[in-house]
Amino acid sequence: MTSTDTAPSTGTSAPRTARARARAALTAEITDAARRQLAEVGAAALSVRAVARELGMASSAVYRYFPSRDELLTALIVEAYDAVGAAAEQADEGHRDEPTAIRWAALAVAVRGWASSHPNEYALIYGSPVPGYAAPPDTIDPAARPALAFLRIVADGVARGEIDPGDGEAISALAGDFGGIRDGGAPGVPDEVVARALLVWTQLFGAISFELFGHLHNVIHDYDALFAELVRRTGAYLAGQEVRR
Repeated sequence: MTSTDTAPSTGTSAPRTARARARAALTAEITDAARRQLAEVGAAALSVRAVARELGMASSAVYRYFPSRDELLTALIVEAYDAVGAAAEQADEGHRDEPTAIRWAALAVAVRGWASSHPNEYALIYGSPVPGYAAPPDTIDPAARPALAFLRIVADGVARGEIDPGDGEAISALAGDFGGIRDGGAPGVPDEVVARALLVWTQLFGAISFELFGHLHNVIHDYDALFAELVRRTGAYLAGQEVRR
């Protein structure tokens, strides 16, 4: 071993760490400003130049961090999916040993809570597509996190006997799609249950979207009561049980 092998490494690693921290901090400032732009003008009008103006930076400096509007948009999308995914996962983690109905309710409430607190981010990932933007593969894994948390609940419910597997009849037109869902995160879950889970999952986001986008304005005055009833009924449907008052 030479003397250079034992030399302290702080002289070379510290500056790199400082640069990394500075870059991370500025990246966070840029994405924070982009989220504010998202709230003010919407995703379609998001502009790197506008973000740079807000931060008092030259647009060329921002482009060094995000070379295009689409890359900045992708960063916001990934952050949003990761955030709602984390909310779903944490909600279930606290109820992992509870019955399926309770786990489903906890996850549904957590997703709605995140959406209510972050309506602009929710609209970005679950609202209308941004014209001219094509989501890259980087968004696939983050986008799957909320659904995978739900599918874990479904798979556990089947394994524990809390979800009725049904009569075993396959839905031929959707068999390939259901197989893909099963392979992706619902091992051992029969087609009948995959079908129920898919309907329950889409109904959850339909209800949240109707609430956040004002489609129930002056129609429903107690959103909490309506959502609680939706969670109760969809939980019973998922389990293959008759819905009772």
